[in-house]
Formats: sequence, structure tokens, C-alpha cells
Amino acid sequence: MELTILLCFVAYTALLFGVMWLTGRRGASGNEAFFRAGRRSPWPVVAYGMVGASLSGVTFMSVPGGVYSGQWTYMPLVFGYVLGYAAIALILLPLYYKLNLTSIYTYLDQRFGPRSEKTGALFFIVSRLLGSALRMYLVVFVLYEFVFRAWGVPFWVPAVVFIAIILLYTFRGGIKTVVWTDMLQTTFLLAAAAATVVAILNRLDMNFVELIRTSSGQGYTRMFDTDPTAPKFWVKQVLAGMFITITMTGLDQDMMQKNLTCKTLRDAQKNVMTSSLLFIVVNILFLSLGAALLAYASQTGFALPVGEGGGVVPDKIFPSIAFSLSGFTAVCFVLGMVAAGYSSADGTLTALTTTFCYDFLKFKDDSENSISNEAGRTRIRRLVHVGFALLYLLVIIAFRPFHNQSLIDTLFDVAGFTYGPLLGLYAFGLFTRRGVRDGAVPFVAVASPVVCYLLKANSMQWFGYAFGFEILILNGLVTFILLLCFPKR
Repeated sequence: MELTILLCFVAYTALLFGVMWLTGRRGASGNEAFFRAGRRSPWPVVAYGMVGASLSGVTFMSVPGGVYSGQWTYMPLVFGYVLGYAAIALILLPLYYKLNLTSIYTYLDQRFGPRSEKTGALFFIVSRLLGSALRMYLVVFVLYEFVFRAWGVPFWVPAVVFIAIILLYTFRGGIKTVVWTDMLQTTFLLAAAAATVVAILNRLDMNFVELIRTSSGQGYTRMFDTDPTAPKFWVKQVLAGMFITITMTGLDQDMMQKNLTCKTLRDAQKNVMTSSLLFIVVNILFLSLGAALLAYASQTGFALPVGEGGGVVPDKIFPSIAFSLSGFTAVCFVLGMVAAGYSSADGTLTALTTTFCYDFLKFKDDSENSISNEAGRTRIRRLVHVGFALLYLLVIIAFRPFHNQSLIDTLFDVAGFTYGPLLGLYAFGLFTRRGVRDGAVPFVAVASPVVCYLLKANSMQWFGYAFGFEILILNGLVTFILLLCFPKR
């Protein structure tokens, strides 16, 4: 089994390099290809690929597993995504195309000043480096536990292999390669989920309609939580989904860099809105997978995985059933995890390089300090790209001794706080005409998440209320209010 999985992994990786080679022979090359893909990417390709880029290995396991405790109450969050994508298409994309941006944080320089630009860029770098590396860590960890541990291979070996592969196929083409490999990876990710559903239905001698009917009878397809005090109250979920998308897509260089490779603003807008509709279909597929997993466990007596406290661990439901069901479903799961890991990490690595080059090293064409020599830019860009790959690897390996699920959740929460200041900065810039003292922005950006973290940690004791995703909105609001306190002289 392990050998079969390894061969499939090698074949999939070879396919990625084939895509890299084909895209490298066409269109823009050099730095123009790396940063902007020549702004010639077909919008349907970008729209389809963004689905895979938005789904990490955590999502690949968590959404199906989450059906066990949360039913389908994840869907109102997805409906909120559609509203968020509409805001991106109508407000943010016109701004980015009007200013002809490569790094979206250049807007903060033009609106407030260079310190604001570096603050926004640094918050993105820290958040993405930490969050994406930990998501990649979970992919490596799952594959290590189910495949490589049996061979006695140290944990750092698959980690090095994964990062080396991502570095190699993005080294020359950058975002141009990522746009096309994301399309491939989305296909494998969705095929893995769909194939697992089909395999389970065949094993249970059941069709899809019967699956939904059975799951509905057991309460697993409940979509709307109507209790206003519940953490997943549907109104709260919709609002959270909208603002999560605005901040973690519209204000995120990784996600927006792909959109900015489209030929025109209209193409980029069509891409974004098409992606939002695809997300509805894709998440229904993953929730259906969760229902199928639970139906399989219920009808076959399969023991769901439990943690140290004796409770079911939802994130382990999918891998445990996939590996026990058949060799086919095990291979599907591994390829889906690998596709999710690659699609999450390759774009992040390219975006980190772009942000550092444009917002810190002044690759902007109109900057007095800009590096105008193409060969010099290429050399520096490659060094930065390798440097971020090494940092990525360092985070993954360094986290290994401290791995526990609660710590992972905490670190993801902390990483999420860094998008609040970006929300406040962009809202202030777009919806007011006031100036801000540029030197005060870094202090405001640090103070806001600290205040919100203290509020979230003590909210039950102080107010009898538990914050959920809405802490992101509060974080942006606090940033906005603090910016009002530092008007430009």
C-alpha cells in the first residue's frame, strides 16, 4: 500500500513539472511572468484554480469531518462568501486595476505613506508564512503518520521533499505556473472527494438521493441554526463568511495576485463571481462526503476515531475511513491531501516573494529606489524566493515537537487576528477622505489585535458573550477608530 501511494505521489509530481514546462514555453517570461503572468491568464482557468487554492489540507479533512458535530451549518458561511466576493468584484478589483498594482499593499503607500505600506505587507507576510506553513505541516504530518512512519523515515525528510518540489516548480514561472498548476490541483482535489463518495455509496449499495434522505433523517443535513445565542447562528455565519472573504481573499496578496493576472478588470470580475458560485457546489460536495462517511460508519459499525479525552475527533474521520475502506480510497485521500497542500503553498510562496520585492525592496517602476536592471531584479527575486522557502521549511520542522491540536487552533486564531488591521486600513482609505499620520499606523496595527485578543479571551467573564468569527469585524472597527485618533497634520 505504501509503495503504491508513493508511486502515485511521484506520478502526480511529475505531472506538475510537466505543466510547469508547458507554461514556461508560452507567453511572458522572466520577472513579468513571475509577478504578473503577463496579465494574460484566461479568467475561467483562474476561477477554477482558485477553488483549489482556497481549500487547504485542513479544509479537506475538517469540512467532511465537521458534519459529525455541526451538520451542514457550514453552508451559511459559504453563502456569506458569495457576498464577500461581490464586494471584492465591485470595490477592490476596480481599485487594484485602476492603480495597475502588482502588490496590493502599494495602495497603502499611495493613500497613507510608506510606513503604512510596509505595515500591511509585514502583517500579510507574518500571517501567511505562519498560517500556510502550519497548514502544510498538517499535510506532511498526515502523510508521515499514514505512509512514511512505517518505513522509518524521519519527519523532516518528507517536509524537505515537499518544500523542495514547490520551490522548484515555482522558481522560474512564479504566478504564471501557479495559475495553471492550481487548475490541475483543483481537479485532483475534487476528484478525490467525489471518488470517495462514489466508493462509499457502492459499498453501501445506495444512491446519492438515498444518502441525502438517510442523512436528513439523522439530522446531519441541518443547514440553518436559528438560535441567536448559538456560535453558528446562521446570520452570524453569513456575516462572518462575507468579511472573511473580503479580508482573507480581497486583502490577501496570495489570492489577489492570481486575479490580477487576468487580462482586464471585467475578466477578473467574472473570475471572482464564477469562483464564488463554484464554492457553493464544491462545499456541497464536501458536506455530502461528510454525510457519506457517517452513513458508512453507522451502517458498518466502523468505530469513529477518538482523542485522548474519549471524544470523537472530527478531523480524523475522513482519513481513518479512507485508509480502512480500500486501497483506492486511500490513494484518493493522499492525492487530495497532496493537491491541497501544493495549491495552498505554491501561491503563498510566490506571493511572499512578490510582497517582499515590491513593498520592501522597491521593485515598483515609479520608485526612485527601484532596481531597474532586469538581471539584478531576477537575481534578487530568486534569492528572496529561496529564502522564504527555507523559512517555510523551518516553521514546519520547528513546530513538530510542539504539535498538539489545541496549539494549532490557537496559532490559526492568532494568525487570523492579523487581517483585522488590514480590514480597518483599507476601509479607512476607501470610505473616508481623511489623512492619517503615517508613523502612527504601525502602532495602531499592533494595538488593535492586542486589544481584540484580550476582549476575546475575557469576553465570557466580562460580558457573558463568546466571540467567534465576528472578532475579525471588531478588529477592523477598532483599527478604524484608532486611525481617527491620528489625523495627518
